[in-house]
Amino acid sequence: MIQLVRRAKKKDDQAFVELIDRCKGDLYKVARSYLNNEDDIADAIQETVIDCYEKIGSLREAKYFKTWLTRILINNCNDILRCGRRECPLEEAAQIRGESRELERCEFEDVLDALDEKYRIILVLYYGEGFKIREIAQILELEVNTVKSRLSRGRKQFEHMYCMEPSMQRG
Repeated sequence: MIQLVRRAKKKDDQAFVELIDRCKGDLYKVARSYLNNEDDIADAIQETVIDCYEKIGSLREAKYFKTWLTRILINNCNDILRCGRRECPLEEAAQIRGESRELERCEFEDVLDALDEKYRIILVLYYGEGFKIREIAQILELEVNTVKSRLSRGRKQFEHMYCMEPSMQRG
């Protein structure tokens, strides 16, 4: 991957496309942990790819490409949340959400979605994306100890909610 980044920094479009292709699943998972609307997720990823393409020359170390890319994505997701870009009728939102849950979601994802955002994103980055605690601290611009405590609290909150999920469904 480091060689691809170096080639992409030299404006090798094919290398850039391959880099993004390798990261697209990870980009989706991170965006999904922030945003619920598929259009917003697509917009965030598209903006991230454009930003990355335009600014890849400013990336200092190729080994931090994924961390850098993820930081750009998170910033774009936060911009979308701040602007509240997506508006759709309540009936349409309920239909989309219902179809999405039937087709794509499982119990695990429902519990993950219900977590407080500050815990959810750290769990996704740590377990889903395989980032180390120090890398997560850099991406989210937090102290390492803050990431550690949120990871611990997030695990506990997830476990508590996951264990409660079956009983909540019965009621």
